[in-house]
Amino acid sequence: MGQLLWLLCVAVGSGRWWLRGAQGKTLRGRFPSAGGGAQPAARFQFHGDHAVLYIRINNVAAAVEKEARLHLFQAQEWLKLQDSTQDHSCGEKLSKAQLTMPMNLTEQNLTVTQIPYPETWYVFYVDKFTCEENYENSESEDIQFEMVLLNPDAEGNPLDHFSAGESGLHEFFFLLVLAYFVAACIYAQSLWQTLKKGGPMHTVLKVLSTVLLFQAGSAFANYLHFSSYAKDGIGAPFMGSLAELCDIVCQIQMLYLLLSLCMGWMISRMKKSQSRPLQWDSTPASTGIAVVVVVTQSILLIWEQFEDTNHHSYHSHHSLASGLLIGLRVCLSLSLACGLYQIIKVERSTLKREFYITFAKGCILWFLCHPGLATISVLFRDYQREKVITIGVILCQSVSMVILYRLFLSHSLYWEVSSLSSVTLPLTVASGHKSRHYF
Repeated sequence: MGQLLWLLCVAVGSGRWWLRGAQGKTLRGRFPSAGGGAQPAARFQFHGDHAVLYIRINNVAAAVEKEARLHLFQAQEWLKLQDSTQDHSCGEKLSKAQLTMPMNLTEQNLTVTQIPYPETWYVFYVDKFTCEENYENSESEDIQFEMVLLNPDAEGNPLDHFSAGESGLHEFFFLLVLAYFVAACIYAQSLWQTLKKGGPMHTVLKVLSTVLLFQAGSAFANYLHFSSYAKDGIGAPFMGSLAELCDIVCQIQMLYLLLSLCMGWMISRMKKSQSRPLQWDSTPASTGIAVVVVVTQSILLIWEQFEDTNHHSYHSHHSLASGLLIGLRVCLSLSLACGLYQIIKVERSTLKREFYITFAKGCILWFLCHPGLATISVLFRDYQREKVITIGVILCQSVSMVILYRLFLSHSLYWEVSSLSSVTLPLTVASGHKSRHYF
């Protein structure tokens, strides 16, 4: 199982690494002449009154000969043109660009002003051959370019590489890494001592700790990527991909853990087994169900990378694969809630019932935070949705981890339950030695 999960995660991570290289806001490449319509060059969310598009080309003569230029469209206006029932010609569509910049100098700046609120702009490359159908000219020289897209910083100077949808994420990941560091300084030693002691819940705590390490690793890699990105608009693609890979491994590990626990308890209840009501009851049936769901999620994650190439861990929810992932999480939440409700309903012990209720809260929060925030994000403007989903999911899943850690490391709850029950409970020695606790 572990090897299969690792191979799936590597496949997803490598796919994200390969796709992420074109997402920087410092873009380098070539503009070839081609017919059939304008060529997409960039997409950026400008804000403020002094946003700037800077471009440098290496062959001005070829650009002048081709009448090369850049056309900038507001996203909403461009989509209206694409969806319009009127049959606009290629030239008519291009003539409706909000801004146009001829490429007749080696270095040029175009200032984007009078933006009432942050919005997405599309940048297209156009030349005199663009509107010719089936144009082919292998002798035409490509135009090499470097394009930098900048927003105004706090002082109003166009020096900020972050689009409106990414602004603030760098500071958020810094604070998140700082919080992980402080928490590690306070709790790492006691947690490590607990793990070294073993016990019936050792596997659960070990998996939870592994998930926490991957969460922290993802946050740190994202911080390094955004720190580099703030300087050059390119960032560290490897670190960005590593952050997403860590997040995927974290999601798969947590899914397997929660499913194994819940399915084991449910199946044990159906078999009328009361020997280990709160431990990780791993049976062939519970393991099989967990493996099937985990593999399904992994396949959807891989599919998502090839269907939508322009998103981070939680940012996309418009593609079919993303929709299926959200649907899977909703179904898991509902099924686990129903199963745990059946256990809670027949449970006579108040303490055990409290345990299951708290566990259900942690599970449902982990699975439902992404679908819930994706739904809520439609109430926000386009540039706010990415931050709402990303920051919201990370914070909600961190709270879920805290709930589960407090539950499985709770001294008072396990102490009281073990003194009232005749069965072996988590974090206690065998039933014949109940007086010896791990805390």
